[in-house]
Amino acid sequence: MSADSIVVDGVTKNFTLRYHRSIKDITVAKMKGRAVSNTFKALDDVTFTIKQGESVGLMGLNGSGKSTLLKLISGVMRPDQGVVKTRGQIAGLIATGAGFHPQLSGRENIFLNAAIYGLSAEETAEIYDDVVRFAELGDHLNSPVGNYSSGQYSRLGFSVAVHIDSDIFLADEVLAVGDKPFKKKCMEKMEEIRDSGRTVVYVSHAAGSVKRMCDRVICLEKGRLVFDGDVDEGIEYLHYGEDDAKGSAKLKQLEAADSALGAEV
Repeated sequence: MSADSIVVDGVTKNFTLRYHRSIKDITVAKMKGRAVSNTFKALDDVTFTIKQGESVGLMGLNGSGKSTLLKLISGVMRPDQGVVKTRGQIAGLIATGAGFHPQLSGRENIFLNAAIYGLSAEETAEIYDDVVRFAELGDHLNSPVGNYSSGQYSRLGFSVAVHIDSDIFLADEVLAVGDKPFKKKCMEKMEEIRDSGRTVVYVSHAAGSVKRMCDRVICLEKGRLVFDGDVDEGIEYLHYGEDDAKGSAKLKQLEAADSALGAEV
């Protein structure tokens, strides 16, 4: 039996939304009895386990808690309640521009980003040429990444992450930017990572790419886990009924994501 790779047990994460920025606004609001902040529950008592070698799609509409959950798994954030446990090295792209210094060049940021993953300068030098070749950034590698577009950020971040020898790979809509040939190359690389026996958690709206990548789907809705199981059944759950207004809106969002990836549901 495969060991547990990721354990999420009773996890809740809250964020505070502040309505006023200045001390004056806060003072006036309090004098008038108005709220100055509100607590938003991004995740609500979420529990699941992912075994070593599983490839799991994390799906749901915008604001459902997918990205927050991925950040908790990666260790970037901590839950307010519950426990997140992981086994082994984690790599992946969970936010555009994460782990980069805007004033350093792309070349320098490869070494910086790899160091965050725990690689020495010598170890980074061994994968450097492969990272550069995969990113296809050309002369832009010599420019400060602060001048990069979101697509260039994603290219560089993804290229470093996929060349890290990790046990768990996390991907949050990494294929939402860039041209179709590069997206195709990214999908092929992720399939290679999956086939190597590593654990993959893939956040996406694109049903076609989730079907291609994953053997299980977890669906979130308003911070709660509402489905955990078969890929086709999970996608069907998200579609609801096409005649239903709510289901139609969900279907359009999923189809738009597939169109961006050049995939079909």
